[in-house]
Amino acid sequence: MAEITYYSKEGLEKLKEELHFLKTQGRAQIAKAIAEARDKGDLSENAEYDAAKEAQGHHESKIAKLENTLANARLIDESKLDTSKVLALSIVKIKNTKNGATMTYQLVSETEADLKSGKISVKSPIAQGLLGKSVGDKAEIAVPAGKMEFEVLEISR
Repeated sequence: MAEITYYSKEGLEKLKEELHFLKTQGRAQIAKAIAEARDKGDLSENAEYDAAKEAQGHHESKIAKLENTLANARLIDESKLDTSKVLALSIVKIKNTKNGATMTYQLVSETEADLKSGKISVKSPIAQGLLGKSVGDKAEIAVPAGKMEFEVLEISR
């Protein structure tokens, strides 16, 4: 059975839009490429046709994967989330206790993660170490660079 993943409203909408694009325009582009390759003659020696058919297989696989993800996606009602603890979709401000650097991250699903915009996956080591913590709690987290200690400064939505 597939794993249930939780999404913000924006994240879920983004997935639905991508699926719609793949099913409509994406399929049309692939069909056009196959038709163009077919028009070039003998299919047994047509590398362009083989490549187009392979691209079609990858495309359909991506659609199936996205449909599966959406079937197991759950929308989180942010208004009902507890802000006293770090949970999925929490925006958490943390401080590195060694160097005093502060960072703010939002914990999101793996597909929504984007470090440039401050969104990290709930499955990342830092997020895993922060889940369930409250303001003032310290978390020692094993990251690829070694162990780091963070203090939770603020939790919001």
